[in-house]
Amino acid sequence: MKLRHTSLSSRYSAARQRGVILFIALIALVTIMLAAIALVRTVDTSNIVAGNVAFKQAATLSGDGGFESAIKWLTTTDTSNSSINQWVAAVAPAPTHPFNTTNGALGYYVNADPALSLTANTTWTTANSASGGTDASGNVIRYIIQRMCRDALNYLTEGNCLFSDAAGGPGSNSVVGYSGAGASVGGKSPLYRITIRVTGPRNTLSYIQGFTY
Repeated sequence: MKLRHTSLSSRYSAARQRGVILFIALIALVTIMLAAIALVRTVDTSNIVAGNVAFKQAATLSGDGGFESAIKWLTTTDTSNSSINQWVAAVAPAPTHPFNTTNGALGYYVNADPALSLTANTTWTTANSASGGTDASGNVIRYIIQRMCRDALNYLTEGNCLFSDAAGGPGSNSVVGYSGAGASVGGKSPLYRITIRVTGPRNTLSYIQGFTY
């Protein structure tokens, strides 16, 4: 009969090896868990960024509604007094047309005042801007119209204001005609800068700016 002899040192060495393998396995498990958490967070962040970009694009597209509202106000407010627009020249008695008076609640300013910050939250209150409505996506639209004049005069001059070229014909897309004092060529229109601010879901904020005449 053969006897198998195992020394105490051999048994101790095997037990120690098993302990090292367990330690390495635990480290590998922790590493895999950390990698999985990082992957989940990366996916979540990507989804959030993609969603924010989509909301930003939707808010920007909604700005068209603000332009339409502003142009509608300009067109509706353009009334005539006999053969000359009231707001064209300083006639006696002085004209009181809305185009000659700054009215923040209507979103209209008679000149492009550089002191008016178009990115300050206080500028976009109901007292300083006009509502362009709320679209189906929940985007809140507000607009500001600034007549492109240097000073807040109550009449227009070419030395103080910017004008379009003369209307080319019945197909002209001018909003407001202008043929009174200060215009060297009949049919010119003053330029108006329209600034739109759209506030949407997830605190989305978009600014759009354009000119009309």
